[in-house]
Amino acid sequence: MEHKAGFVNIIGNPNVGKSTLMNVFVGEKLSIITSKAQTTRHRILGIVNGEDFQAILSDTPGIIKPAYELQESMMDFVKSAFDDADILLYMVEIGEQELKDEAFFKKITTTKIPVLLLLNKIDKSDQEQLEAQVQFWAAKVPNAEIYPISALEGFNVREVFDRIVELLPESPPYFPKDQLTDKPERFFVNETIREKILMHYKKEIPYAVEIDTEEFFEEEDIIRMRAVIMVERETQKGIIIGHKGSALKRVGVEARKDLEKFFGKQVHLEMYVKVNKNWRSNQNQLKRFGYNQK
Repeated sequence: MEHKAGFVNIIGNPNVGKSTLMNVFVGEKLSIITSKAQTTRHRILGIVNGEDFQAILSDTPGIIKPAYELQESMMDFVKSAFDDADILLYMVEIGEQELKDEAFFKKITTTKIPVLLLLNKIDKSDQEQLEAQVQFWAAKVPNAEIYPISALEGFNVREVFDRIVELLPESPPYFPKDQLTDKPERFFVNETIREKILMHYKKEIPYAVEIDTEEFFEEEDIIRMRAVIMVERETQKGIIIGHKGSALKRVGVEARKDLEKFFGKQVHLEMYVKVNKNWRSNQNQLKRFGYNQK
């Protein structure tokens, strides 16, 4: 039996539902999801294995015009997704016009690889609007197959995945067949804590935060973790901790619950807050946190 394998890279503007779709495909919560833009900072692989195929799905940051070093690095992850894609999933939502970056958009319309344009959030539209949107995108991206979907409701997602499997090139698997992602366990601890911060803090705070899991010890019936929450200024540290530590405690309780579900065992989570001045614009710090992978 021939075996197929390939990279299926998902790109689009912020908040179009890329992470939701990847989690549905993979059947696990690999990418964190919040209503805030720039929730995804890294390129995360989710690996779906069948008897005769391996689809390596890649969730990338939403496309933005970078304002500082961290955002430049985030866009580098998007550029790398163009380089190794066997299939491109270009995700848009009802009412959207086009990518925030013209060069990326041109790459999509001129690429030689298969492009599936996924028109997401159709549960928020009527038939007339949907038909108009399909016509609009068929003219804008004539090289794409268009699929109206709802990632959240699971509508048409199975059909899209079946088409992906059809389009995969013949290849042996790139990863072991029992592997779910390319990221280490500590990465998911960091992301889970960051998701809770994105959900509970406003304005600049979530964007000034980076998480570093310093310790991860797995015992038979418990995993012990210690994570540091990095912020850029003393005032942000105070806001993260909250009155008598209440805000930080809420983050810890919610993160621990999600991590216990993810790892399937009891979790003991300690968290500290440290000031790491202007880390978002510091090349060395960005490298330390897994950005600037040029």
